[in-house]
Amino acid sequence: MYIRPFDPWKSKLCTCPFKYTLNVYTGCDHACVYCYITSYIPNAFRVRTKEGFLPKLERELRRFDKRYIIALSYSSDPYPTIERELGITRKVLELFRRYGVRCMLLTKSDIFKRDLDVLSELKCAVGITVTTVNERKAKLLEPNAPSPGARIRALRKAKEKEIPVYARIDPIIPLYTWEDFDKTLKALSFVSHITVSTLKLKPDSKKRMSAKFPELMERLWPLYEKGERISGYYYLPRELRFKILREAEEKVLRNGITFGSCREGYRSFPMCDGSHLVPS
Repeated sequence: MYIRPFDPWKSKLCTCPFKYTLNVYTGCDHACVYCYITSYIPNAFRVRTKEGFLPKLERELRRFDKRYIIALSYSSDPYPTIERELGITRKVLELFRRYGVRCMLLTKSDIFKRDLDVLSELKCAVGITVTTVNERKAKLLEPNAPSPGARIRALRKAKEKEIPVYARIDPIIPLYTWEDFDKTLKALSFVSHITVSTLKLKPDSKKRMSAKFPELMERLWPLYEKGERISGYYYLPRELRFKILREAEEKVLRNGITFGSCREGYRSFPMCDGSHLVPS
């Protein structure tokens, strides 16, 4: 089955309303230093297609309960570099249109602007993840992803097409991207919902972060050592985490944007993931 109930992390802190998820590709070539998928997808930064994917997916869609939302994607970005050439995600969206599927799309790419003609005919919401609008920092954190500026410009085009739009400012990294939060929020002030999440580390992502940002991690890791271990992740101490989230929440709400937090044990208004934006 390609369409599966969502919650790949089985986290006790996951507060997402029930939905399904679909990963068009296996792996993601954005190669984000902090990425979590390397802990459960072999060769995670190498993108692979799935044999016989579209005909099998169509059979599943014929039986799919249209009351529910399908999210693209949480383990593999639906718009890796190769999507420009292959167009498999576009074909998936065309199938969603044919079968009347409600969907959410989340990406770190700007390629989705190519598909706005299809997305504008779907019951969907489109979102981007922006860790920071500082282009230099973003390039270090997300070496193969399109720039934050390109993502934001593409999302504005979706907004102009009257498609509901949302964003994730994620992960918030203390001593690094947190100091850019106000500028990042300002650049995203046109969206309807923002989900925030603090950096959560697994041994493999910690190793990459330490290799890429040794001076930062010398200051950051002692904070995580004082924090919590939840569902296999190292978390910041609860007090520090909630201080960051409270400040982020206040600023987001002040801009007239609904607020969500992801796997934090913190509150969200009205949904953590922005699924309330998807038309019925």
